[in-house]
Amino acid sequence: MVRLVRGDEDRVRSVSDTELLSAHAQGDPRAFAELVGRHQDYLWGLARRTSRSPEDAADALQEALLSAHRRAGSFRGDAAVRSWLHRIVVNSCLDRMRRNQVRAAVPMPDFADGGPADTVDHYRQFETTMVVQEAIAALPDEQRQVIVAVDLQGLSVAETAELLSIPVGTVKSRASRGRLKLARLLEHLKDGQ
Repeated sequence: MVRLVRGDEDRVRSVSDTELLSAHAQGDPRAFAELVGRHQDYLWGLARRTSRSPEDAADALQEALLSAHRRAGSFRGDAAVRSWLHRIVVNSCLDRMRRNQVRAAVPMPDFADGGPADTVDHYRQFETTMVVQEAIAALPDEQRQVIVAVDLQGLSVAETAELLSIPVGTVKSRASRGRLKLARLLEHLKDGQ
C-alpha cells in the first residue's frame, strides 16, 4: 500500500491516480486530497459546462466528490481514474438539473441612468441558454455524455472514447444521434420563436 508522508512531495507526484485512489480506500488521509488537487481545475470546468449556474456547478461538484470519496473502494480500474471522476461529476450535474426543473429567477440589471447600458438582450440570451441546457438534459445519458465531452468541452472523438471507455465509432454515432435530436428539440430557436 502506498502511504503518503508529509515532506515527500516528489514521491507523491510520482504516485499514479489509481494508487492514490487505492491508498484512500485503504485509509490514507492525504491520498484523496492529493487526487482531487490533481484534477480540480478539470472537474470544476466540467461541472461549470454541464450545469446551469456556478452555484449548481459548485453544489454538484461537491456532491460528486463526496460520492467519489465514499465509493473509492468500488473503483474497478476499468477506466482511468480521471474518466471515473468525469462520469461521477457529469451524473451529479445532470441529477441536480433534473431536481431543479424550476426556472431560476433572472436578476434585473441596475440602471443607474434610468435606461439600459447596452442593447444586448440579456434576458433572451439567458432564456436561450436555459432552453439549450434543458434540451441537452433531455438527451439519453449516453448521447448527453458524448455531446458534453465533444461539443461543450472540446475533446476530440479519440479523447472522448478513452474517457468514456467506448469505441471511437460509438462516440461518433452517439454524437451524431445526439446532435440530430438536439436539432429537432431546438428547431424553434432558429426562427426566433
